[in-house]
Amino acid sequence: MPDTAPTIMWFRDDLRLGDNPALCDAVSRGRVVCLYVHDPAFPLGGAEKWWLHGALSALDHDLRAQGGRLCIMAGDTHESVLWLAARTGAGAVVWNRRYGPRARQVDTDVKAALKARGVDAHSHPGNMLHEPWQVRTKQGTPFRVFTPWWRAVQAKGPPLPPLPAPDQPAFAVVPPEIGDRLVRPADLALLPVRPDWAQGLRAQWQPGEAAAHARLDAFVAERVHGYATQRELPAQPATSGLSPYLRFGHVSPRQVWHAVETLGPGDQDSACFLSEVGWRDFAHATLFDFPGMGTGNLRPEYDNMPWRHDPVALRAWQKGKTGYPIIDAGMRELWHTGWMHNRVRMVVASFLTKHLLLDWRVGEAWFADTLVDADAASNPFNWQWVAGCGLDAAPYFRVFNPVAQGEKFDPAGDYVRKWVPEIAHLPNKYIHAPWKAGPSAPGGYPAPIVDLAGGRARALAAWKAL
Repeated sequence: MPDTAPTIMWFRDDLRLGDNPALCDAVSRGRVVCLYVHDPAFPLGGAEKWWLHGALSALDHDLRAQGGRLCIMAGDTHESVLWLAARTGAGAVVWNRRYGPRARQVDTDVKAALKARGVDAHSHPGNMLHEPWQVRTKQGTPFRVFTPWWRAVQAKGPPLPPLPAPDQPAFAVVPPEIGDRLVRPADLALLPVRPDWAQGLRAQWQPGEAAAHARLDAFVAERVHGYATQRELPAQPATSGLSPYLRFGHVSPRQVWHAVETLGPGDQDSACFLSEVGWRDFAHATLFDFPGMGTGNLRPEYDNMPWRHDPVALRAWQKGKTGYPIIDAGMRELWHTGWMHNRVRMVVASFLTKHLLLDWRVGEAWFADTLVDADAASNPFNWQWVAGCGLDAAPYFRVFNPVAQGEKFDPAGDYVRKWVPEIAHLPNKYIHAPWKAGPSAPGGYPAPIVDLAGGRARALAAWKAL
């Protein structure tokens, strides 16, 4: 192709070189300018900010190794993309699609403005196994239940093989007058300073594409065998730990799928894991079809739910001081590492929305601020599932008992002892109900903040009143 006008590759939630359809398109057109816009209109939680700092630094490092760089701009997305396109004389801007309502509107407006200026604009499918509109019921409507949706996905066969990273891409030279507008990751003030609460995150995670593939390779080699039975045990290192890498696009769902599927289509463990990858896609498809999911109940009858306002109980839940060890262990793990085991996520969410009868949105907001893998689809989708107000939701009368859940999934108390050390000395029979230990119970651990039977009865009464 004639090497005249450069093409802008606009990175967003796809911070990788491999299996990046938009990047491959940009490279095929000629010289490339790589762009990321940090826009305050798309706020991030504290843990996400920490991750983004490392993610941008890692992508810039990978691009520089190829002879390019990542141009980072801060400010309004629409203005930034059009400004850079004009200053570089770009002939095209390409990107991979997003599915949230605000992101889609911005993308639509940017595409229209670019085309009005004679600049080609093209979006690609790069963040899901299949686009939301490609998986529909026989009537052409969105699926509202996961199981038939998953069957429809499986009937389509495996997704397309992932694309290799471009080989020897050509990068456009960024003029000095453009460089004056660019910023470094450090200029975005994404890292915590006072206090520096990210020590645990640094110990647990390494953002970037290389780290994502190292984790994926280790999971396939060491952990996927036994996943179906071990994944529910929070004390066991049985899960993939890929969720933040998928969130920021260091690895694509197609790359994960094809890496795991090599174990064989009849393998129970790989089938179980791939259904979890499918659950993520289902969340994004639901956000696409129901754009109010992030703030509004998917079941409108829950608009009349008599949620309580109890800042003291909310604070105890946030800080891991509820008096229920499995709850407190999960919330402390979240604060320290920016992540929480999936089974425990369900238990702590059920406790907040049912035993405490607090609005799922306050829990979703806390997770959005503290999870490294929080995104606009999975976080509210999963909260609504637990609270009972989602489309394919757990029934409201399903109330997880934190004591029973702890005894079933952490029978030896290893998970609780790691994160709640003040009760680590208790024997197994008391580790999930320390108030039963009598004089052996430590004085520093709080008493339960709610009676389980009473909280459950209160929640069921509120549900029936709807």
